[in-house]
Amino acid sequence: MDKPSYSIILFDGVCNLCNGSVNFIIDHDKKNRFKFTSLQSEKGQELLKKHNLNLELESIILVENEKTYQKSDAALRISKKLNFPIPLLYVAIIIPRLIRDQIYNYIAKNRYKWFGKSDSCRMPTPELKAKFI
Repeated sequence: MDKPSYSIILFDGVCNLCNGSVNFIIDHDKKNRFKFTSLQSEKGQELLKKHNLNLELESIILVENEKTYQKSDAALRISKKLNFPIPLLYVAIIIPRLIRDQIYNYIAKNRYKWFGKSDSCRMPTPELKAKFI
């Protein structure tokens, strides 16, 4: 079976910060390296089960070549594949994961309070529908 030519990003579909991040990634992914699905969707739940991840996970997940990355590792790996100058953010990988993930967890814990949440998952426009699985 051929490996897909894209990586999959699972995100919190009701989180305004997460939806904003998806919009940012779409705008800066000119080579179409990513496809998206929400953690709450049927496909998102299938992927979580397939990779033995917590179904209640509160993290961005990157699935790349059947390997999963979470939290700051996922965010940095995503940034590495976007249009210049965004890949320069990948230099933060030198910061120990423990510290990076503490910052990630603090933002994740407060994301609804700071950015709000939607009543439903994001529905893409027809032209963006191909970016979602």
